[in-house]
Amino acid sequence: MKKLFKYFKDCANEMKRVAWPNKATIISSTKIVLVTTVIFAVLLGLVDFILMKAIYLLF
Repeated sequence: MKKLFKYFKDCANEMKRVAWPNKATIISSTKIVLVTTVIFAVLLGLVDFILMKAIYLLF
């Protein structure tokens, strides 16, 4: 039981040392992730559409 309490105490101490990003950094990173996700989704959809058209033409 002592080990469990020590583990949680160590976790709490470690969380105090974490350098958390500020709000502007989080918003900026989120925008980058969302834009990148949309771009890849559109590209993948386009490739899927082209490949399906090619398959329909062959068969």
